[in-house]
Amino acid sequence: MGEFELICRFFAAAPCAQAAEGVALGIGDDCALLQLPAGEQLAVSTDTLVAGVHFPASPDPFLLGQRALAVAASDLAAMGAMPLGFTLAITLPQADEAWLQAFARGLSQMAQGCRLALVGGDTTRGPLSLTVTVFGRLPVGQALTRSGARPGDLLCVGGALGDAAGALPLVLDQRQELGEQAGYLLQRYWAPQPQLALGLLLRGKATAALDISDGLLADCGHIAAASGLALHIELARVPLSPALQVIAGTAARDCALAGGDDYVLAFTLPPEHLAAVQAAWPATVVIGRAVAGTGVALLDDSGAVIQPPRAGYQHFGSSGD
Repeated sequence: MGEFELICRFFAAAPCAQAAEGVALGIGDDCALLQLPAGEQLAVSTDTLVAGVHFPASPDPFLLGQRALAVAASDLAAMGAMPLGFTLAITLPQADEAWLQAFARGLSQMAQGCRLALVGGDTTRGPLSLTVTVFGRLPVGQALTRSGARPGDLLCVGGALGDAAGALPLVLDQRQELGEQAGYLLQRYWAPQPQLALGLLLRGKATAALDISDGLLADCGHIAAASGLALHIELARVPLSPALQVIAGTAARDCALAGGDDYVLAFTLPPEHLAAVQAAWPATVVIGRAVAGTGVALLDDSGAVIQPPRAGYQHFGSSGD
């Protein structure tokens, strides 16, 4: 099967590649054309995933299609960008039709959930790898960045943490576990849901934000460094899902603190905005605050600094920003 036949059969005809708002020209020409309203900027982010580095060497293609787009789309959520489109560059050992059909279904399912249109890309032969570039739009001056936090801001997260890290032994077949809790964690690993609506909600409210890809402690360190202050995290406030507590047991807290691949937003918020954000996004949890100083400190119930687990989670390899 040639490159153009592959693209036409499995990607150009996919539901996510059809006409979409903001896409003036999609797949089929030398470039895609994206239409931005006046006064808006284009947000762009690229993620590369390599077999055996960022995911198992022989993954379920449907699940991989979901995950590949989700981890890239999460960067748009972190910036408060409205989803627009994405490109896919895929390197394949061979053109396996059944594999490609399942991958395209997973990709389309996530794309439709995120309201992202496939607008182009490339295919080539080689070891399995995927490069996804996502495009979003947002009003000039309203992007969420890592550098705006101020002392006195609350440190918040958009939901439970550590589920993907808790799922990793299951993903790697290092542990056999059945039941609802295991299924929930595996779903959180393979199909994380980018918090795009939360990102839009935080425009004009949050002072800094990012998505948690390399672990809560490590990623909060990025906000602290970029904003020139310290973040204090109260251990008892870090939210854990019931499924993680059942599967990971006493390791659940470490999964939440140093685990990667959550793709939940962490953000700093002036206290006066908390009620409005929690009303619109009830999963929002305050886990600490921004203070003068440097770095990230983990606090126990008495407010004393305690030793954290390893600073960042190394899954198959660095997941990027």
